[in-house]
Amino acid sequence: MTLTYAEVWWLILGLAALTALIKAAGPVLLGGRTLPPWSSRVIVLMAPALLSALVVTAVLAEGRSWSVGAHTVGVAVAGVMLWRRCSLILCVSVAVLVTAGLRAL
Repeated sequence: MTLTYAEVWWLILGLAALTALIKAAGPVLLGGRTLPPWSSRVIVLMAPALLSALVVTAVLAEGRSWSVGAHTVGVAVAGVMLWRRCSLILCVSVAVLVTAGLRAL
């Protein structure tokens, strides 16, 4: 399915409006009440879970199939380096070099 330029912009505007409605619905529905503590813990974890899903999809998806390649190894190397508390710039640089080196083989 191919979208035209105008359709893409309408889709972006529609999603932006939907996001604004969802954000506005929270305060309106709560009406000044505070959330229970268990729901706050779940809400805090939603952003990292979504980011993780996006990273996994971007790294492993190749069209309609799953694949592992040089880019997957580069992201894995960066993930391990970040886990070991290395600098973000160093992690990205090493990941780029590992990916480029594997693609050159």
